[in-house]
Parts: sequence; C-alpha cells; structure tokens
Amino acid sequence: MKTSFVALWLLPCMIYGAHVPVPIETKNVATVFAATNAEITSLSEQLYSSDVNKAASSDITLNLQYKASSSQTSSGTDFASQKLFSYVNEAKLFARPTFARFKALLDNYITITGTAESVPTAEVQEQTAFLDEVFKTTLMSKLTSFLISKGYYTSEASFKSDLKEMWFGLYTRTKGPLDSSGFEHAFHGEIHNGKISGFHNWVQLYLQEKSGQLNYLSYSVDGPWTTYPDVYGLQIRWSSYLKTLSSMFIGSSPEFELAIYTLCYVTRPDALCTVSLGGKTLQLQTYTWANSTYGSGKRYVASSYPVV
Repeated sequence: MKTSFVALWLLPCMIYGAHVPVPIETKNVATVFAATNAEITSLSEQLYSSDVNKAASSDITLNLQYKASSSQTSSGTDFASQKLFSYVNEAKLFARPTFARFKALLDNYITITGTAESVPTAEVQEQTAFLDEVFKTTLMSKLTSFLISKGYYTSEASFKSDLKEMWFGLYTRTKGPLDSSGFEHAFHGEIHNGKISGFHNWVQLYLQEKSGQLNYLSYSVDGPWTTYPDVYGLQIRWSSYLKTLSSMFIGSSPEFELAIYTLCYVTRPDALCTVSLGGKTLQLQTYTWANSTYGSGKRYVASSYPVV
C-alpha cells in the first residue's frame, strides 16, 4: 500500500516535470555542499586576482631572521633580535578606504576574555562603514554573486546582513559575559586561558609590533608565493603571552581576507577548505561557534585561518 501511495505522489512530478520536494535535512546538507571543490578553487583565484588593494612587493619589507624547527617553536625563545617588519608603506596602504576602515576597528576590543565587550553606537557605525567599503570592491562583488547563484543567499542585502552577524555578533568564550566575536578572534586576537588565541591578521601584527606591544620571535613557515600576499607561520609574544604558531596572510587587503574566509566558512564550515591563489593551493580551516546561535539556528564564526 505504501509503495502505491509513493508512486501516486510522484506521478504529477513525472508528468508535469515538477521538482520532487526534498526533506529538510537533505536540503541543509545540499546547501552546505552546493559549491563544488572546483568552483571554490576557481572563485578563490578570481578573488586573488581581484585584490587590487593588496601590497606590492615594494610596499612591505620583512626581516624574517630565524627559521625555527618544530622542536623550537614551543620554547618561547626569542630567536629574532630585530623586528619582523622593516618597512610598511603606510602612506599608500593605510590610506586606502578598506584599510582605513579596518584599522578603525582594531581599538574596539578588550583583549583578555572574561570581560563583556561594550559596543557603543560609534563602534557599530565603524563596523557598518568598514563593510560598506568592502562591499564596494570588485572582489566582494564576485563573492556575493557566487553565493547568490549557488543558493546560499537571495540578495546582496541578505548576505551583507548575515556576514556582519557571523563575524561581529558577540558570544562568550568563558561561559559568562559576551566577550568575543569571530572578527575579534581572527583579526584582532585575544588572550584566553593565559595564551594568545586567534590573531591571524598582518595589519594588527604590524601595528602591535610598531607600538612595542608585540615581540616577533621567529618564523617556521614561509609560503611558496614570491609576491604579496604570502602566507607565514610565526612565533610571537604579545605582552607577556605566547603563541607558538600564528598563521596569517601578509600583504593582503582586509577585504580579501574577509572574503576568502567567508567563502570557506559558508561553503565548508568546520572543515578544511582548499583554495587556489596564483596557481598554488592552500587550505583554510574554519570553525563555527557551537555554543550559541543567531537567527534561525545560524552559528557565529569561531575561527578561520590558513593551515601551515
């Protein structure tokens, strides 16, 4: 009897070419994997080539000094007597609108977790201003069009609204006050349980080193790129706190990092995501924050970074 019922239910679909309804659980799985691996690598190349605000080779001079072995990275030893950044063309790079708006966000956070983040109207306006500039770029336009075409979003407005919430929405890392966000963790960095947590952005690294708040210790990975952006694995001490491996792009624009991380977060959450940049592959890791949600069960960004 059940077989006959199913056949009768499917008959109109077979005759008129209508789509067979998909169970909700299947829809969720299909949405996550609506973008194929090939499409992700293709789009990542487009994002890479569209990053017109990235640093030129002459805009940044690095002084890498000592390459630490795997047995040395956890020691906290300062193998570099000089700063990592010998030169950054601030007048050129930081005058660009997305960089300027990004920099304005970096003084909005309490570094040590456990204290509630206050987000006054002025800081909300800074978040909006940053995203407004980012969404003016060709790079973000390509990502927006792709995600809409694959069914992840219905419009630019819906994507922009969700992006703001996933990155800037607050949650607690200490089972108490709302003390963290994806943006703070990945782009600014935090001190959590006595260690540096997150901290995957080169502009923040440069500014903290310049101000004397951060000490570069050594590097353990230098990616295969010969121009910027490149990818590095670094050992750093921020104030008195240590991070034995902080992986990050150096020389990229804020919009590129936000776009490439968001691409992987939306299409490959909690998984390794393979991208292609200038013909060279790289894996990014994203994590969702599982302890709280927003909207219809959506999850905030917990972390996102290049795997080195």
